[in-house]
Amino acid sequence: MAFANELELLGFDVFGTVVDWRSGVGRAVAPFLARYGIDLDPLVFADRWRARYQPSMQPIRTGERPWVRLPVLNRESLVALLAELGAEDVPDAELDDLNRAWERLDPWPDAVEGLTRLKRRYPIATISNGDIGGMMRLARFGGLPWDAILGAEVARSYKPTRETYLRSAEAAGVAPGALGMVAAHSADLAAARSFGLRTIFVHRPDEKGPDTGDRAEPGEWDIVARDLNEVANLLGC
Repeated sequence: MAFANELELLGFDVFGTVVDWRSGVGRAVAPFLARYGIDLDPLVFADRWRARYQPSMQPIRTGERPWVRLPVLNRESLVALLAELGAEDVPDAELDDLNRAWERLDPWPDAVEGLTRLKRRYPIATISNGDIGGMMRLARFGGLPWDAILGAEVARSYKPTRETYLRSAEAAGVAPGALGMVAAHSADLAAARSFGLRTIFVHRPDEKGPDTGDRAEPGEWDIVARDLNEVANLLGC
């Protein structure tokens, strides 16, 4: 790739791009649903919890609500979802443990190998809506070899706002054009490109269930790859 030598940092979306949130959350909530007699497929529960993810951040993006970290928003969404399902008296300790499901997600099969290869040539960092502590624990759970944790908490804003990308670049000491944003989500990459970042799309076709992930055609982004090992191949790692 002609721009490979211009890159000084690769920044990664994490939930869905690097780790499989749906299976991990489903696995974590299954015993809870059985214990409370909630007749719902654990993967459907995961989908319904995740559906609250973007709406929960919007008041912070617009300034209607002061900054709070993602675990606070996820816990609020969890409580609201459980209330809809008739489980309103869950002990705080149990809610806290369920909420930590987002820190116990398996990497996609190619992720650790691909990140390790890319790290040989480039610094690699998160540019995620996840908080620093959560990203740290998720990295330790899955063996993710980050050089830095950037993104929402560093910027005190949530993607796809301008601040999340550009303050992450500033914190790392790189120009936007020297930062390659890696994501499986077209909206994430579209925002990154609008703020001057390079864009690398990774297919995750089963992110939200079989054949549900975003798709991209060659040329739509700077790189379009089927997984992180192909990204490493294309960048000469």
